[in-house]
Amino acid sequence: MVLFLLGLITGFAIVTLTNPRQGLAAHLEGVMNGMFLVVAGFVWSELMISQRLKKVLFWTLLYGTFSNWFFTLLGAVWGTSQMTPIAGAGFVGTELQEKIVLAGLALVGLTMVFSLAVMVYGLRGKINQA
Repeated sequence: MVLFLLGLITGFAIVTLTNPRQGLAAHLEGVMNGMFLVVAGFVWSELMISQRLKKVLFWTLLYGTFSNWFFTLLGAVWGTSQMTPIAGAGFVGTELQEKIVLAGLALVGLTMVFSLAVMVYGLRGKINQA
């Protein structure tokens, strides 16, 4: 719910950001990723994975969802566009800013694909031994 709240608060800041369109994207990332974490919590006890993998999944989900919001918001503040050419159209950050947002969002993508793959695997259902 914290991430959902951060997403809502981001909505109030949209007009003050260097790139308001990407600010809207950050607002939506916060709200949607916050809801996703709530849904993940509802299915958590159904995951058929080891406790060690659950611990890894817990942290990768938190990192991926919060970082998705954060790096999108950072891109809106700095006006970057290399990783987000549609939302960032007409804006360019410094080379360092562009690289930070690019690396952050690339790692978010990898983290979330891993996390969702583990969740899908963990929700595969019980094997019928009949």
